[in-house]
Parts: sequence; C-alpha cells; structure tokens
Amino acid sequence: MFRGTPFADKSTCMPCGVTSGMHWYAGLRLGMAAGVSMHKGSCLCGAVSFRLGAQPKAVSNCHCRMCQKQHGAAFATYASVRRTDLEYLSGEELMVAYNSSANIRRKFCGVCGSNIEWGGSEAFPDWLSIPITLLDTYFDPGNIKDINLASKVCWL
Repeated sequence: MFRGTPFADKSTCMPCGVTSGMHWYAGLRLGMAAGVSMHKGSCLCGAVSFRLGAQPKAVSNCHCRMCQKQHGAAFATYASVRRTDLEYLSGEELMVAYNSSANIRRKFCGVCGSNIEWGGSEAFPDWLSIPITLLDTYFDPGNIKDINLASKVCWL
C-alpha cells in the first residue's frame, strides 16, 4: 500500500506523478463510508503498524515547543483516540518511550524514529494523541484547531 499524504488540493503526488487529487484513497473512502473498515496506520519504515477501532477526534495543529522539537517542524497535527481504540498490529516491542514532562509520555519507532503517540494528560487519562500523518487510510479531519499559538514560529 502507498504510504503518503493525501493530495486533496490537486497538487502532484511525488511517488507516481498523479495530479488528480485523492487518487489512492478512492476505494478506501467507499469502505469507510460504509463502515467496512477502520483506520490503519504505520511509521515511516513500516515496522510499527496499528489499527484504530473508532474515528479519531479533536484534531489540532499544536504549536508548542515540545511538539516543534519532537517533529522538527513548525507544528504537529494530532488527533485524539481512546487508549482502548488503538491496537498495535506489529512493532509494539520496537517502540521507545520518552517522558517529555512529568505526566506526558511520548512513544516513537525505535527503528526509523517516527513519532507514534503521546499520552498521560491528567485531564484526559483514557486518551492518546497520534499524528494523523501516520494514517494509511483516508481520513478527513474536518475542522483543525490551532493550539498553543504563543509559541507559533514567526515564519508562518
């Protein structure tokens, strides 16, 4: 399966050169609409893979310094899922964990370094956040909220 970013804006897909937008999602969109399958995702190298048993919620672009440093980017886009809805299919034993603060534990692939999840919020102990870019199945987040704007980089 192609692992990459959906091109809903009609930009060009680098691996195959298609400019039609959402081309590799066509069949998956129909399956999701009919409730046939849930979301699957994986890390960059494919060693860690997972399945979600429910739709992700509360998608946000986090501009905090921890997320910037974790991703090496201006912000990180996460969705929230219940712990019980995240099932690892492979590579769970390869994941490495890091406590970025007193309660927050971040997990990433020990092979390729992809950020996989973070959790431990006192306010939402039964929830995890996952980067939506790890999803290999179609996911339309709808509204995305920008959070922690006090540390938003100046070039955006």
